[in-house]
Amino acid sequence: MQAYKRFILLWFLFLLTICLYFFQLTGKSKKFKSKESKNNGPKKLPSFIDDWEQINEIGRPPTPKSYDLRLHNSLYVSYKKTNKNCRMETCFDASRCDKNFHVFVYPLSELDSNGLMTSSRSILYQKMLDIILESRYYTDDYTKACVFVVAIDTLDRDPLSPDYIRNIPVKMQRLKHWNGGRNHIIFNLYSGSWPDYYEDDLGFYTGDAILAKASMSVTNMRPGFDISFPLFHKKHPERGGESGFVRSNTFPITKKYKLAFKGKRYVLGIGSETRNSIFHLHNGKDTIIVTTCKHGKNWKDAQDERCIVDNSLYEKYDYSELLKNSTFCLVPRGRRLGSYRFLEALQAGCIPVLLSNNWALPFNEVIDWNKAVIWADERLLFQVPEIINSVSETKLFALRQQTQILWEQYFNTIEKIVFVTFEIIKERLPMLQSRNGIIWNTSPGALVSQHSFTGNLHFNLPFNYHLLGKKPGTNFTAVIFSQQSTFHTLLNRLVRNLSASKYLSQIVVNSCVESGGKSGYQTIAGTQILISSGNGCRRFESLPFIKTEAVLSLDDDVVLSTDEIDFAFNVWQSFPERIVGFPARSHYWDSNKDSWLYSSKWTNDYSIVLTGAAFYHQYYNTLYTTWLSPLLIKTVEQSHNCEDILMNCLVSHVTRHPPIKVSQRKHYKEQGINGMPKSPWNDPDHFMQRQTCLNTFVALFGYMPLLQSSVRLDPILFKDPVSNFRKKYKQIELISN
Repeated sequence: MQAYKRFILLWFLFLLTICLYFFQLTGKSKKFKSKESKNNGPKKLPSFIDDWEQINEIGRPPTPKSYDLRLHNSLYVSYKKTNKNCRMETCFDASRCDKNFHVFVYPLSELDSNGLMTSSRSILYQKMLDIILESRYYTDDYTKACVFVVAIDTLDRDPLSPDYIRNIPVKMQRLKHWNGGRNHIIFNLYSGSWPDYYEDDLGFYTGDAILAKASMSVTNMRPGFDISFPLFHKKHPERGGESGFVRSNTFPITKKYKLAFKGKRYVLGIGSETRNSIFHLHNGKDTIIVTTCKHGKNWKDAQDERCIVDNSLYEKYDYSELLKNSTFCLVPRGRRLGSYRFLEALQAGCIPVLLSNNWALPFNEVIDWNKAVIWADERLLFQVPEIINSVSETKLFALRQQTQILWEQYFNTIEKIVFVTFEIIKERLPMLQSRNGIIWNTSPGALVSQHSFTGNLHFNLPFNYHLLGKKPGTNFTAVIFSQQSTFHTLLNRLVRNLSASKYLSQIVVNSCVESGGKSGYQTIAGTQILISSGNGCRRFESLPFIKTEAVLSLDDDVVLSTDEIDFAFNVWQSFPERIVGFPARSHYWDSNKDSWLYSSKWTNDYSIVLTGAAFYHQYYNTLYTTWLSPLLIKTVEQSHNCEDILMNCLVSHVTRHPPIKVSQRKHYKEQGINGMPKSPWNDPDHFMQRQTCLNTFVALFGYMPLLQSSVRLDPILFKDPVSNFRKKYKQIELISN
């Protein structure tokens, strides 16, 4: 009986084992079929569409709690790729733009009313907004805007930074004209955070907006759409700016150090491989490469065996002295691809040697960086000495000169950096003619080479003749500025002397007397002249009647002989980028009053040539009316004075050269005779007003643009004891005043 029970139990266990084995095989079969189906069919990530719909195309996709960071990163990258196809023709509405290129900045009150903008802008971003608001680009009418700039600070998108602005997706959603980011531009200096510093991680979805971003890589930058932006310090000058350190290319060609670098060394994390390896280049003689681990609060916890030696060597060298006394400056990547060292090296005239693979250099769309920097490969560090030693002395001169041109024309102020960004966007618009690389990469640069002039008149710019191997035109247009309703004796005499010049093309009287806005020809002293009126009594109006490059600006009571006019024009032909004229004034700094003062005293030095009797290139009319800040023009209009001072400031600012005085004439007007009103020059109120204007101009330019000179040009054989028949300009020496 007992044997029978044991048999039944064993049989039961046998059947149970078979059943378990069968179910196990069935489970494996289902898993195999599921895996096979997964491999053959399309791969799909988990759906989080409910979370995505909440942000409605603005804001960064939220991170669901149910998946890890790696899954989130892959999802985020996939989401960002939907924007990678943006180009100007697909994500930018060019129909909103015209030749004036207006920029709209969202009113701060619009956001403040929603309680979203309490102390949410850094000082640096506020400076950028102020520059735009005071510029010629700005419009307060959004219907006229080509580009929109948000008032939300997007410069620093590192969540660990105190300047990091939170809840940007919600704030972007409140913008009335956001439209998915179309025609918007987002400025950014820092993105990502420790430890990975993801380049695309701005913390919000930018939509169709153009990114003007620092430290961009070539692979992530949308070509012809995004703009590589320079990385600059918070204390970077708003306006004015410092000049480059290289005053002239003098010998010796090479400086004390061949190659130098001083900066942080990252013991671990992104960027550490490059910074940790560059010490191999240091030889303590002509190559100085010093780094320090001493940065951050917990640097001692992560220090390695080299830190003590590195820190000690680091203290022996002054950074500014290395910059000024080195031929080449190493610019390795930091945590991000960009580095402050780049602009610092440009200013110092120290040729940058770049160790930052895949970095899209600032404004690389228009700037030819091969003329200013040396590229090296992070992976081939030991080739750096061979690369820099192979640079010829001729190339070294050219590279150093180009660093100064680029620094001073595009990078030494925040204003220039912002304006270059706008000009690049303008360059892409189909209705405007693109400026070539020569204009962008030579002094004075594209910021002062406006489309409205180069695209329509086809004249040479005043500072480009030497580049093109051409000479200025052989004729000039005399523009007489008149505030009188009748043509008096002095004007008749001036017209006769002008008519006798063999270089005269046309005489235009720019009349302040309204005549219904009409213009026409009249005869004065037997000469047919064009009367232009209805322009608001503005001296430097871009008149369509002017068909010559040279303009002789005159007051209607000027007394000049034909010889003086001809000689001054010949001088201008040699210096077409400058103002060339007769009456001169100067400025000086008064430390007691802590201000700039204006002087009309007759001295050897001068910085202003009054445009009541002066030659200049007509392109400066275009710059004056369309390029200068509206605040500068407003200062002139409110004072009804100082136009000539502002024009001198403009020309000196653009060319960095002083004007040129010709002839010994001290006075160029006969005052208070023949019924003429007394000149205001001796009026104390008029004089003080000009001093006020001068200081206002300095404040708006950000520095004193005027330059002193002691040069006066006179004809050959001027007052020499030779026969008068041998002198070309026989009447100039007879002038007594």
